Amino acid sequence: MTQKTIENNPILLHSLELALMIDAYVIEIRNMKNWELARQLFKSGTSIGANVWEAQNNESRADFLHKLKIAAKEANETQFWLTICTRSPNYPDCKSLMEKLVEIQKILNSIITKLKERK
Repeated sequence: MTQKTIENNPILLHSLELALMIDAYVIEIRNMKNWELARQLFKSGTSIGANVWEAQNNESRADFLHKLKIAAKEANETQFWLTICTRSPNYPDCKSLMEKLVEIQKILNSIITKLKERK
């Protein structure tokens, strides 16, 4: 995928940016020796982008929609882990991560809704 394609597609760009932000945040959590939360957050947070990117090479409209629905589920799981981090005084601030995630959720929900309406 070219840089131009990424830059011109908001969901590709935002999901990549979130994955990079998650990676940096998880390093902080690993330094705190919270391996399990770090692992869960890394898996769900980066899976959003992986599914969005995979959807770009879909076999059909149904396949595209399915992969975006998986990305939306991963976004919900990521929100759960970030909510734990937000509510616990033991974790570093993750407000910017949560804001980026909400932005991605809105984009995903919009795309999914529009695709369902076109059926």
